[in-house]
Amino acid sequence: MLEHVPNWLGNAMRNIRAGAEKLCIVQPELGGEFAPLELSSPAFADGARLPPRFTADGEGVSPPLIWSALPEGTRSLALIVEDPDAPSPQPLVHAIVWNIPPSDARLAEGAIRADGRGLAGGRDVGRNSYLLEGWLPPDPPTGHGEHAYAFQLFALGEVADPGDTPGRGALVRAMAGNVLAAGLLTGTYAREAEAPVSAHGNVRLA
Repeated sequence: MLEHVPNWLGNAMRNIRAGAEKLCIVQPELGGEFAPLELSSPAFADGARLPPRFTADGEGVSPPLIWSALPEGTRSLALIVEDPDAPSPQPLVHAIVWNIPPSDARLAEGAIRADGRGLAGGRDVGRNSYLLEGWLPPDPPTGHGEHAYAFQLFALGEVADPGDTPGRGALVRAMAGNVLAAGLLTGTYAREAEAPVSAHGNVRLA
């Protein structure tokens, strides 16, 4: 959809970005005193460009993810993917997955789909910013510069209950005071040959 935004308009909006300080992982209600998780992907390195296959310019499937050993007491995991460089008041939500069993150590390529279309083992899929279940492929406006896509994984001490097909706010409320550890993986994407490095592309846990 945003590939149809004219280049001049994307350039005009370059300085309009939600901001990394609004990412889910740094929200104060989650506590911030949790241990780090190692989150990675065999498809791209942390801070590197996302292959077009995972974007609106390709097949638009979700990328594979793997993570390290979980802290003792983990009862479930939740994943949220956000774009803090979106020209909007809040980061654009690209995916929400919750109730991931602690026995899982990965999400396969293409796993983040609407309910009933592939996720098994009790995992559930919430709503992205387009109010749809599943993976919202990165689709930055042409000329807007580089966008960072923050994959944020949370190990939870209790099974979160954010309700049916939750959005970002419901997920944050369900995780408040319940996060044992968190991991962050960042991929980037831009629709132009000469894209400046985003200040939000190097977000790290303290």
